[in-house]
Amino acid sequence: MSSDTALQNEPEPIEACTIARDIQTFDLLIEDMEGELGERWGDLGFDDGLEFLSEPDARSLKFIAIAVDEQDEGEFSTIGQIITAAKKAQVKVILIADDLSPTALHQLLRLGADDFVPYPLPENALHDAIERQMKAAAAPTMLLDREGGSKALAGGDRDGAVLAVHGMAGGVGATTFAVNLAWELATHDKKDAPRVCLLDLDLQFGSVSTYLDFARRESVYELLADTSALDAEALNQAMQPFNDKLHVLTSPYESLPLDFLGPEDVTRIIDQARRSFDFVVIDMPSTLVQWSETVLHAAHVYFAVVELDMRSAQNALRFIRALKAEDLPFEKVRYALNRAPKLTDLTGKSRVKRMAESLDIDLGLQLPDGGKPVLNSCDHGLPLAEMAAKNPLRKEMMKLAKSLLELNAAEEAA
Repeated sequence: MSSDTALQNEPEPIEACTIARDIQTFDLLIEDMEGELGERWGDLGFDDGLEFLSEPDARSLKFIAIAVDEQDEGEFSTIGQIITAAKKAQVKVILIADDLSPTALHQLLRLGADDFVPYPLPENALHDAIERQMKAAAAPTMLLDREGGSKALAGGDRDGAVLAVHGMAGGVGATTFAVNLAWELATHDKKDAPRVCLLDLDLQFGSVSTYLDFARRESVYELLADTSALDAEALNQAMQPFNDKLHVLTSPYESLPLDFLGPEDVTRIIDQARRSFDFVVIDMPSTLVQWSETVLHAAHVYFAVVELDMRSAQNALRFIRALKAEDLPFEKVRYALNRAPKLTDLTGKSRVKRMAESLDIDLGLQLPDGGKPVLNSCDHGLPLAEMAAKNPLRKEMMKLAKSLLELNAAEEAA
C-alpha cells in the first residue's frame, strides 16, 4: 500500500493506521503493516491523526502504530494528545521508536502507549505486538477480591511502572528492600491507594514467600511452565493477596534452573502484570541470567542494592562493565547502599565517597541499618510497617515510596 493513499478511499474496512511525521522514513514498518493487514490500513500525520481519532469512525480501528524518531522529540505534546484520544476511543497504541533517548522513550511510554517495538523492526516484532494487544482487548482483567478469589474488572488498561530490585551480592538486603518498597507503595495513600504487585523471579532461592509468610503454590510452577497460555486469570490464580493490599507471585515450590524462563516468558509475565497493576515490583536473582536484559529494558527504575564492602564493590564493577559492553541502558540503574553509616560516622562517610568515585556511580540512596527488628520482621513474615513502624529503615522506605508515587503522578499529569 502506498503511504499517500487517502484513508477514506480504501475499498476495504480500515482496521489500523500508522501515525508519523513522515511514514516513508519507516519503510520497514510499511512492509510489516502490509504483511499483517494487506490493504486494510492507512497512514496519517500527527495533526491529521489527532483529528481523526476524535471522530466516531476511529472506534472501528483495532490499533494505531505511532512511529517516532529523535526529530519528533519536540512533538511529544501532540503525541500525548494522540495517545489520550486513542484511549478515549478504546484503540490500542503501539509505539514504534527509532533512536530515541531513554528519557524520551520513558516519557512516551508513561503517556500511555500499550506496547513498544524498537525500529528497525526485529523479525515478527510487530506481529507479536499486535497479537498481544488483540488478546488483551478480548479478555477482561481478573483481580483479587478480599477472599483471594477472582473478580472481573472491565478494561485492564493500566500501564504499571516496573521497579526491579537486584542484589549485587548475597545478603545485602535486596529482598527486604523489594518487600518493604512494595508494601509502602501499596499503603502510602489510604484513600486512593495504587494497585501493587510483587513478583519473585528468583526461581531457586526466592525468599519473598518467607518474608510475607506465604505457602508456595503449585500454580506458580504451572504458570511459569507455559507462559504462552498466560492471561489475567492465570496470573490472578497464581498470586496471593497480603492483607488485601499487596498481590504477590512467590517463587515456585521447587527450585528451578534460572534458564527455566526465557526472555519471551518474562516479557509476557511483566506485560500482563503491568496491565493489571499500577506498580510492578520485581525481586531479581543476584545472578545475571538470559532474561536480566529483558527486565532491565522493561524497568522504569532498576535498583541495585549494595553494601559498603569489597564484594559489593567488585560485583557492582562487573555489573557495570557487563551493561556497558552490551550497550544496555545502565542509566536506569539506581544504586541503593544498604546498612549505610550514620551521619556521625565520618570514616564511614569517607568510605562511601571513595566507593562511589571508584565505581563512578551515585550512592545518594542510602538506607540505614535497621538492626535486629529487620531480621525479626522477616522471620515473622511481616513488613517493617507492621512489625516495627518507627524503625529508621522503614522511615527511609516510606520516603522512597513517596518520591516514586509523586514522580509517577507528575508524569501522568504531564
